[in-house]
Amino acid sequence: MVQRRGRKWLLWLGTPLLLVALFLALFRWDWLIPFIEPRASAAIGRPVTLEHLHVSLGRTIIVSAEGVTVGNPEDFPDPTPLARIAKLSAAINAWDWWRGQPLTLPWIEVEQPVLHVASTPDGKANYLLNTGNTAPDPAGAEPAPAPQIGMVRIRDGQGQVTLPQLRADFALRMETQEPEGQEARIVVSAEGQYAEQPIKANLIGGALLSLRDTEKPWPLELQVDNGPTRVTLEGTVQDPLHFRGASLQLVLTGPDMSLLTPLTGVPIPRTPKYRVAGALDYGEGRIRFERIEGTVGRSDVAGAVTILPRDPRPDITVNLTSNRVDLDDLAGFIGETPGESGPSRANDRVLPNTPVSIPKLTAADMHVNYRARQIRGGRSMPLDDLRAEFDIVDGVINLHPIGFGVGRGNMLFEGTLAPVDEGGLRADVKARFQRLDISRLMNAAGSQGGGTLSGRAELRSTGASLAQLLGRGDGRVTLTTSGGNLSALLVDLSGLRLANAILSALGLPQRTTLQCFIADLELRRGTLQTKAMIIDTDDAIIVGDGSIDLARERLAYRLRTQSRDFTIGALSTDIRIRGTFREPGVMPEPLELGARGGAAVGLAFINPLLAILPTIQFGTDEDSGCQALARRAPGAGQR
Repeated sequence: MVQRRGRKWLLWLGTPLLLVALFLALFRWDWLIPFIEPRASAAIGRPVTLEHLHVSLGRTIIVSAEGVTVGNPEDFPDPTPLARIAKLSAAINAWDWWRGQPLTLPWIEVEQPVLHVASTPDGKANYLLNTGNTAPDPAGAEPAPAPQIGMVRIRDGQGQVTLPQLRADFALRMETQEPEGQEARIVVSAEGQYAEQPIKANLIGGALLSLRDTEKPWPLELQVDNGPTRVTLEGTVQDPLHFRGASLQLVLTGPDMSLLTPLTGVPIPRTPKYRVAGALDYGEGRIRFERIEGTVGRSDVAGAVTILPRDPRPDITVNLTSNRVDLDDLAGFIGETPGESGPSRANDRVLPNTPVSIPKLTAADMHVNYRARQIRGGRSMPLDDLRAEFDIVDGVINLHPIGFGVGRGNMLFEGTLAPVDEGGLRADVKARFQRLDISRLMNAAGSQGGGTLSGRAELRSTGASLAQLLGRGDGRVTLTTSGGNLSALLVDLSGLRLANAILSALGLPQRTTLQCFIADLELRRGTLQTKAMIIDTDDAIIVGDGSIDLARERLAYRLRTQSRDFTIGALSTDIRIRGTFREPGVMPEPLELGARGGAAVGLAFINPLLAILPTIQFGTDEDSGCQALARRAPGAGQR
C-alpha cells in the first residue's frame, strides 16, 4: 500500500518535472521573436525583424540577436532596408536591476552593421525615426532613468549615404578600435561624392562609452576633403551628446569660400583662395566660431561668427575686421570675379552683370558688421577704409550704412534691396558724399588737386544684378565744392590751350585755384542726363553736357573750356568723350577744330603772323560764384 502511494506521488511530482525538463530541452528563444518584433517596431516607427535570438542566463544576462533588419517607411520607394546587422549582442546586469538599481548594460556589440541612409528628390527620408514617445509624463512624475551603457563595440561596419537634395552619394566604413595600451576609440571614414565634388573624410573619436561621461572630455579629430576644400577639426568636447564644453580648433582652407556653403549651410559669396582658423563651440543653442584669424586672398581677417540654428532658416551674426583689405577680394559680394583687378567678361561689360541668387538671400537671416582699417591700392586707390553694417532678414537687405573713407571724408550708402516676385531686387538706396578729399580722387586718376567734395545720390530701380539696377534705375547725383585746386596742366589740356599746357608741364604754374565745381545729373531709366556740370578755376571755366547710358555702358559727353585770361595758342574747341566704359575715347570736336585749323592756314597765306589769330582767346570776366555758374549751365533751370 505504501509502495503504491509512493509511486502515485512520484507520478504527480515527476510528470511536471519531466514536462519542465522536456520544455527546457526543446525550448528555443526564437519562439519569443513574434513578441519582440512588434514591440521593437513600435519603439522606432520602423519594421524590425530578427532571424534568431539567443539568451545566456546568469548574474549578467547576455542577449544576442542575429539577422536584425530595420526597414524603411511604408511609402519609401527604395526596398533596401535602413539597416542590417549580422549580430547584435548586449550584456544586462539583471541582478542589480532586480534589486531596484538603474538598468546597466556593461557592453553592447554590433557586428557587421550595414546602413543605407537615403532620401528621395522630393524630400522623403528613411532615416527620420518616429519613437512615438509624444505623451507627456504625468504631473509630478520623474522620468525613468536612462540605462547606463558601458563599452560599445562596432565590428566591420559599412554604410551608403544617398541624398539627392545634397547631391551626395558616398560610402561609409566604421569600427571601434582598442589599441593595446591606449584608450578605445571609434574610427569612421567616408568616400564618394558630396555637392557634386569628391569627398574623403576621416573621423577619430573617443570611446563610445564615454559619450555620457561629462567628467571626461571626449577627444575628436576630423578631416574632410570636399573637392578642393579642406576642413579639419581637432580637440575635445566635455559633453558630446549636447555638444557643450567644446575646446575645438577648426581650420578651413580652399580656393573659394562659396564652396563651403553645402558643408556648413551658410550662404557665402565667392572669394579668392583662403585659410581661416578659430575656436568652435556650442552653447545657449548657438554654434560659435570665435577667435578667427586668417587670410582671404590678399586680405587678412579676424573676428567671430555665431549661428543660431532654427526654422525656417538659421540666424547668423558676423563680426569681422581686417587690418588691410584688397577690394578685389570682396568682388564676389557684387557679382564680380573675386581676386581680379578688373572685369574679365567676354562681352566687355564693366558693370557686374551676375544675377543675384535669391535662394542664397533667403537661406539665412544675417547680421553683418565688418571693419577694414586700410584698403590696399596705394596712390591709385582713393578709398582709405571700409565699414559695412547690414542685415538680411527674409531676403531683404538693409544697409545701415556701408561707408568708405576718402581722406578726412566719407561715402555712405544706406537703403534697402528687397526681392520681388518676378525675380531680382527692388532697390531704394541713397548715398551721401561728405568732404571727400579731392587730392585722393585726383591722385587715383593720375593727376593732382586739393580741397573737398560733397554731395548726394539716390537710386530707385528693379533688377537682377548691379548692372541691371543701374541700367534701369531712376535717381539723381549732385556733387559740389567751393575752393581747392586742380592740376593746371589738366585744365589747359581740357581746353586745348597748348601754349599754357607747355608752361604748366614745366610747372609754371603747377596748380590752378578751383573756385567752384557743381555736377548735377538726373538718372532716368538708366541714363544719366546732365542738368549742370561746371568747373570754375582761376584760369578757365569748363562746362560739361551730355549723357551716360548705364544700360549700354556708353558715353556721349562734351566739355567746353573758356579761358579766364588772354591766351595765345589755344585751339578752343569742344572735347568729346565717347565710346564704351571699357574703351572710352577722348578727342576734339573735328568740325570746329578743322574750321579753326583751316582759318589759321588761310591766314598764314596772307601773313604768317596772322595764323595765330584763330588761337587767341581774350578771356571772360564771368562771375565765378557757384550759383550763377549753375544757372548758366545747360538745363540748370530744369530742377
